[in-house]
Amino acid sequence: MRFFSLLLIFSYYLLFFAPYLRLDENEVVPLQTKGNQELVSLEFAPYTMAKNNVKVTDNPKLKQKKLSDGNFSLYLEYYLGYNSEVDEATGKTKVRAIRRKEFLGQTFYGKPRTPIERENNSKNIQLAQEIRKEREQEFLKDTRGYRLEKSKNVDFVSLYQSYIDRYTKCDVRMLKMSLRWFNEFIDTTPEYEKYRNGIKPSQITKDMMVDFAEFLKSRGNGETPKSVLQRFKKVVKWAIEHGYMANDPTAGVRIVTDEQILRKDVLSTEEVVKFINTHYQGENPEIRRAFIFCCYCGLRFCDVKDLTFRNIDYSNRLLKFEQNKTKGHSSSSGETIPLNDGIISLLGKPGVGKEDDLVFHLPSHTMCLKALRHWTARAGIAKHITWPRWTSAPRRYAASSTSS
Repeated sequence: MRFFSLLLIFSYYLLFFAPYLRLDENEVVPLQTKGNQELVSLEFAPYTMAKNNVKVTDNPKLKQKKLSDGNFSLYLEYYLGYNSEVDEATGKTKVRAIRRKEFLGQTFYGKPRTPIERENNSKNIQLAQEIRKEREQEFLKDTRGYRLEKSKNVDFVSLYQSYIDRYTKCDVRMLKMSLRWFNEFIDTTPEYEKYRNGIKPSQITKDMMVDFAEFLKSRGNGETPKSVLQRFKKVVKWAIEHGYMANDPTAGVRIVTDEQILRKDVLSTEEVVKFINTHYQGENPEIRRAFIFCCYCGLRFCDVKDLTFRNIDYSNRLLKFEQNKTKGHSSSSGETIPLNDGIISLLGKPGVGKEDDLVFHLPSHTMCLKALRHWTARAGIAKHITWPRWTSAPRRYAASSTSS
């Protein structure tokens, strides 16, 4: 009888307390925040629509970074081993983990307010999880010595062009220039003429990159050579991350420019007024409105062409938007600019239900620059004026008066 009593007590114990003694097979141990970085596990993000089943063995791990606007950017973190070094002062050995991040360009709302935003969260997180699984398989094949067929026998120029074809940011013209000048460098340098018909990623060496940097300095002026080299490095970094290159041949190769010298022509306050008061036959009113607006607010072309009326807070007289160049890669990509009556009048107001319409309907960047050249000549200003954030302190004008 005592045996059955003990058995009954033990059964009640298992029934009521066992759930607290083990983790459910789908339960996730929360990730720890590191220092003051705002990195949290997906399951603790406010209103997260999908659960991120992070496992200790996942490599890469799917993580997120909180952005300045309260939303989150998803990225993968790879563990690549560790380095050990001896501290000469203490004699102790320090071990440091080697990690690499890959931002996926996927974001989700921290506090979704509508069914559409919640559905967007669910889709983006699910897509990020699928990408993580694909990357894990590629990473395992790579670390175990099973290179994918694509890896090292591909032509670097073709790889570069495929990267450009998928690139959507506003500096794509500089990427194209970088590839064009690299081809010119190969064609005109006797030492590297043998690569005219193709060059493998593994054939790009540190010495070649030093020579390429010197070629760029002789080929361009101002900050252009430095900008071209930076774009080339960007593609090399991408090639390394995707297993096409084992080492970075551009590491330590730099083009130094004097940051104190203003290399681009800028408009003075008086010249801005002169621009505003100048008209010419056949001018495009949308280009005119957009450029005058940028004179006072300093937006890049890729940002102004994507502005919608939803970016304008009329009640608080503010312009809020996220920079295309740094969106998804920086916690400081958000911009807030105060607006005055003149600027708001220039922007106009949307019709009913038209909040998502574009503020400016602009042609291509090339056509806008062509219009600027005509406008500059008509205004009698002997300067080479281009669109991208050319003025030294544009936003100081945003609170002053203007007319169109």
